[in-house]
Amino acid sequence: MDLQTTQYWSRIRHCNLHFPAAFRFFGDYFTYSCRKGDISGHHSLPKSSIRLCRGYKANVRAFASQEHKKLRRSVNIRKGKNIQPSEQLQNENNGLNVGSASENDPIQDDILTSPSDNLEVQNSVIIPSRSAVLQACTVTSCLIGTLGILIRQVSHVASTEGLPIIDCSTNITFSFELLHLVLITELVILVSSCRYLLLKTWPDFTKSSEAANRQVLTSLEPMDYIIVAFLPGVSEELLFRGALLPLFGVNWTSIFAVAALFGILHLGSGRKYSFAVWATFVGIAYGYATTISSSVVVPMASHALNNLVGGIIWRYTLKSPKQIK
Repeated sequence: MDLQTTQYWSRIRHCNLHFPAAFRFFGDYFTYSCRKGDISGHHSLPKSSIRLCRGYKANVRAFASQEHKKLRRSVNIRKGKNIQPSEQLQNENNGLNVGSASENDPIQDDILTSPSDNLEVQNSVIIPSRSAVLQACTVTSCLIGTLGILIRQVSHVASTEGLPIIDCSTNITFSFELLHLVLITELVILVSSCRYLLLKTWPDFTKSSEAANRQVLTSLEPMDYIIVAFLPGVSEELLFRGALLPLFGVNWTSIFAVAALFGILHLGSGRKYSFAVWATFVGIAYGYATTISSSVVVPMASHALNNLVGGIIWRYTLKSPKQIK
């Protein structure tokens, strides 16, 4: 290193220049000295000095490149870009600048989506698998039906022992007559017609009903509809109209109270308050049919058939089979 170079280095070291900037200046000076001759007029340097100059030049460029990468990486993180460590390491090994696209480059795929798209993704309905739907339907229906049977048995034993509790099995039975077929048919027509009118006139109910049907029915086969229609229909009516309704008394107060509880429990899984209002109305209709027939079989059959009719209509009125998948 000659005298002139040493003087330049001492000036750089004692000034307040930023460290990478000083090295960049130092490397540029060495490159100029190696190629054009130094300030003192020498037009050539020894080969070892030339190699030293070029080595400093490469090191300075590598150091500046690393600083630039860190800066770009921090900017990308603030913008929301997610760069995996393995991808980052591979890009650095290949000498690439992560996220250093020029202004004329097209927009990349990793740019953040708009808030409306994020909201749409968050509000999308999760579609469970066929086995998960059937398992959940079977387990839930068994638990609800078991609870209904337990309430009926406990009320019967308590009433027999002289306790002031209404015997559920006495007021509402499992009897069935031919006249009940007419009542079941009327209930199916009434509920199905009202559902159709609400779907055409009440957008909020349409969205709630669509969310519930899509979550439960999308992954099922056509024959599975019988299972998810009859198991909940039988078990829910056994609990609400076969146990709770006679326990509170066979009257209008009990009909409305049990129907309101039935509607509230139908909230969730994409179903809004409009669906709860609809379930409450249906519960009133089933409760009234239970009181005039004194049989829990009527609401069981009506509920199951209405579930089946609604599921079949939803499946075969879709615009294309791809929507089912």
